[in-house]
Order: sequence, then structure tokens, then C-alpha cells
Amino acid sequence: MKYNALPSSFYCNTRQAFTNNLNANSLAIFNSNDIYPIGADSNLPFEQHRDIFYLSGIDQEESILILFPDALEEKHREILFIRKTDQHIAIWEGAKLSKIQAEKISGIQTIYWLEDFNKIFKKLSTQCETFYFNTNEHYRQAVETQTREDRFILWCKNQYPAHSTAKSNPILQQLRSVKTDEEIKQLQIACDITEKGIRRLLSFLKPGVWEYELEAELIHEFIRNRSKGFAYEPIIASGSNANILHYTSNNQQCKAGELVLLDVAAEYGNYSADLTRTLPVSGTFTKRQKSVYNAVLKVKNEATKLLIPGILWDEFHREVGKLMTSELLNLGLLDKADIQNEKPENPAYKKYFMHGTSHHLGLNTHDYGLLHLPIEKNMVFTVEPGIYIPEEGFGIRLEDDVVIQQSGAPINLMKNIPIEIEEIESSMN
Repeated sequence: MKYNALPSSFYCNTRQAFTNNLNANSLAIFNSNDIYPIGADSNLPFEQHRDIFYLSGIDQEESILILFPDALEEKHREILFIRKTDQHIAIWEGAKLSKIQAEKISGIQTIYWLEDFNKIFKKLSTQCETFYFNTNEHYRQAVETQTREDRFILWCKNQYPAHSTAKSNPILQQLRSVKTDEEIKQLQIACDITEKGIRRLLSFLKPGVWEYELEAELIHEFIRNRSKGFAYEPIIASGSNANILHYTSNNQQCKAGELVLLDVAAEYGNYSADLTRTLPVSGTFTKRQKSVYNAVLKVKNEATKLLIPGILWDEFHREVGKLMTSELLNLGLLDKADIQNEKPENPAYKKYFMHGTSHHLGLNTHDYGLLHLPIEKNMVFTVEPGIYIPEEGFGIRLEDDVVIQQSGAPINLMKNIPIEIEEIESSMN
């Protein structure tokens, strides 16, 4: 791995917090992600399931974690199963984790080879009443592929039909939504790497450059700073492409006088940054572009101040909607009639700002967080308002990542990345 790992004490603490929420005589199981094939003998790069990583730090395929705090033998209260290296694997792929290495990373003392799983699991099944399965219940999930976790759940229910079952995900949704100091440091590194990429672009962007060239500059800077690369598929949208919210073709030429919207960020140690900046291709904004840009920036700054402990998700977004409505009126994009005729389920501002303002950030770009619960200290959110005007051929979105404080404004992890018009124009010229 390229990154500096968190200490094993972090993972010991996350496992303890998780098991504190289990019912008596319960056993929880977590599987690594699959390596997904794309045809012939090719696969997608491996990405570890963030839950098993959060609880163990193990970043390797075919790993299984068992947490069973009421196991009869103390050594079986935390168990990690990992893939054993044979001579063939060592030659073709490189050696996998040894038991000693896995213990050092995770802090788990009982490590078995994966080939011993069925035997050990059968023994432990006689001691527990409930299996906690790790189903995906994220509010944005739309998974169609059967995962390794899904296959295990089907197998386990078939083999042990008399056991009751429960869900790990609600526990993890709460635990993972509040970050520790160690996690915030990892996120800060991801943001700092992202800053280096953006500053590289400020001196590179000019009329005639292609969107994919900007993508290439970014990936170069990210990887040379120990990131695996983009935290999510990069959006590099010049001109009218910015009005396509999830534009990822990145195959158009940036033209003089246009803006280019960059929704791009680095990952570090599996933690995701999430940034959006909108830059002038020619190095300066037009008067109209400045007006819209400053309106978006004002909404972002005011929305950030609203992110305080105790506020509810829906309440926050309603308040941001009011801020955006005011700015759209000032810009002449809405008039009083639009406001008078709007419906609660479809407010007028949605014509020009149709997505949410914030989401949880962490091990996933759209991270865990139960949206019906109040915001808490040390949650990390994006703040990303935008105004999209297809009829004028441009869209503007601005986004930073912030850490909620017990009192006062959140801490902006991206405060050093240029966002003010004057700094952007000065850096580009």
C-alpha cells in the first residue's frame, strides 16, 4: 500500500464500539469485496469493503472478520481469516499478508487461514443465537451486482436456518458518521493532495486544452503524492457540460471565455476528499460569470455556518433553499411570481439548483450517516451549492469539506485551496 496506515489501536477501538452495540450471544461477520472481472483475464482494481477496513485495517481480498464478544474461548472473540500465500501466488501476485503482519495492522491476535473458515465457523455457530449480517442500507445505494457479502448471507442462512439474524449496518451508520481525530487527519491529507492537483491546473488551464488533459494533470499529481488516484470518477465539465450533473466523458476542448467545472478529488488511505471548483478557461471571469459565481460562494459560506450540532438534515436543506432563492432573485433568474407559484415539494430554486447541498464524507465519498438523527461534533460534510444555467451555456458549483465543531463554524479542510475570484485570477495570470 502507498499510504501510511492508522495505528492498530484505532481498529481495536472501532471493534469495541461496534461490539458494545450487539445483542447477547451474537456473532457478526464481515467479508472483503470481490475482485470484479471485466472480461477475458482482466479485473477491476481491488477496492476493499469499507466496513471490514473500518473494523480491521485489512486492505486485502478474500478476508473475513468475525466479532463474537460472548465466545466461550477468549481467543475467538475477535478472529481474522486471511488468504494463505503459496508459491504460485508469491510468484504471480506477490506474497499476501502474513499472520504477523495482519496482527500488527489490525490488533487482532487470532488469525486463521481462509481455508480453516468453515471448520471454525461451524464450531462458533453452536455457541451463538444470532448472526449479524452486513447488508448495504445506504440511502443512495442501488446495487444490482451480487456481492461476496450477499453470497455469504445466502450460504449462511441455508447452512444454519435455526439461527436468528440481525443487521450490522445501522450500528456502523452511527459509528462511522462521527470521525475520530485519526480519521480527520487522513481526510486532511486527501484534501492536501487535492490542493496540489488544483494548483497544478491553475497554471496549466488555457484555451485549447482538452478536458482529459486536465484529468491527466490531476492523476499525475495525486499518484505522485501517495494517493491511489481519484476518490470518485472525475467530472471535468467545460462550457455547457457543467449543466450535466454527473458528466464524466471529459472529452471536450476548453474554449476561450468558457468556465470549466471540476468536481475532482484525491483519496488517501481509502478516505475520500470531495472538491468542486469552477475556473475561467481564459484566466478571468466575465461580469455575468462573476455575479453568478459570487452568489454560489455566498450560499456556500452561509450554508457552512448552518452546520452545527443539533440541526436536522431536512431543516438544514430548507434553510439553504431560502439562501439560494434570495440569490436567484438577485440574479434575475427567479421573480416574485415564481416564488408565489412554487409548491412545497418542488420549490422554485430547484430549477437552477437541483441537487442536495451536503452529504457525509469519509471512507466513502457519500459516507454513512443516518439522516433522521441530529448532526454531531466531528461529523464531516461536504458543502456544495451550485447554479446551473443551460440557456447561458455555463454552470457553477463550489464545494469544500468541513468538520463539525461543538461550537462555532465548522473547520474547512480545504481552506487553502483557492476559491475567491481574485486569488483564482491572480494564480492563473
